[in-house]
Amino acid sequence: MKLVATSVVRGSQQGESHGGVYLLDLERQRAELKLDWDAVGIDWSGRGGDRGLRGIAFDGDTVYITASDELFAFRPDFSPIGSWRNPYLKHCHETRVYERTLYIASTGFDSIIGFDLDDETFNWAMHVDVQRFRFRGEIYDPQGDDGPLQLNKLHINNVHCNDDGMYLSGLRTGGMVHFNGTTLAMSAELPAGTHNARPFRNGVLFNDSEADRLRYAGRDGKEDRAMAVPKYAQKDLRHAEFDDGHIARQGFARGLAVVSDSVVAGGSSPSTVVVYDLAGNRRLASVNLSMDVRNAIHGLEVWPYD
Repeated sequence: MKLVATSVVRGSQQGESHGGVYLLDLERQRAELKLDWDAVGIDWSGRGGDRGLRGIAFDGDTVYITASDELFAFRPDFSPIGSWRNPYLKHCHETRVYERTLYIASTGFDSIIGFDLDDETFNWAMHVDVQRFRFRGEIYDPQGDDGPLQLNKLHINNVHCNDDGMYLSGLRTGGMVHFNGTTLAMSAELPAGTHNARPFRNGVLFNDSEADRLRYAGRDGKEDRAMAVPKYAQKDLRHAEFDDGHIARQGFARGLAVVSDSVVAGGSSPSTVVVYDLAGNRRLASVNLSMDVRNAIHGLEVWPYD
């Protein structure tokens, strides 16, 4: 089994690595760097918001990976196919393919942006807001001029789609929100700081990033799992402080891939990927990519090609 992961290095300076794309062989516990994200067009303002590659999705023999404000397409050997920009892509996070559309969580605009895989155009968008404690979704044209302001009120960082609808979540949504094509409603309340929430079995699978845990919560309350992410001795870690004085920390859980109905993989900082057996409540395998605590897993998916 292989996984593909993106990493982001927060606080990196020009001339330093700020992440990349890795192909992980969990059986051999090896990682191969496929892309080193060293684009000269990175926006260096702020503390990491625009750096690195994020969500990963697949369509046939095409690998799609998002950066902050651009969508990239690659062949399975990671040779480039093309890239697309849109004014409403900003601080993008996770992405998901459903039917013939690729959906991107555009965090800066509190939006989900749809990319038509056949026409290769951005053709759908929804802005999410909360009014009087109720979620409201407003559909807009991502090619037009009437979209939302860049406010990042909810910090929407994840989107997941299945036949039941679209599920989205963020740091300030309070949980996983369901969109049925018409209305938005809370599907499951989750802890603050959650990443990668998605329906799973009879409950919700997510990274409880504040608690340094990958968690599965059954809706009946009878089947809960909380898997602690790896921690390392402080003497083995590097670069604990950003240039602006903020302190990076290890154990930040982000990145999630479902292998089967009982086996899942999760990422954390410093960039580490672990495969967990939920039924046995144990770790099956792990790969560490870096001991720099600024270096964190972002996107994580099962590699479908070999």
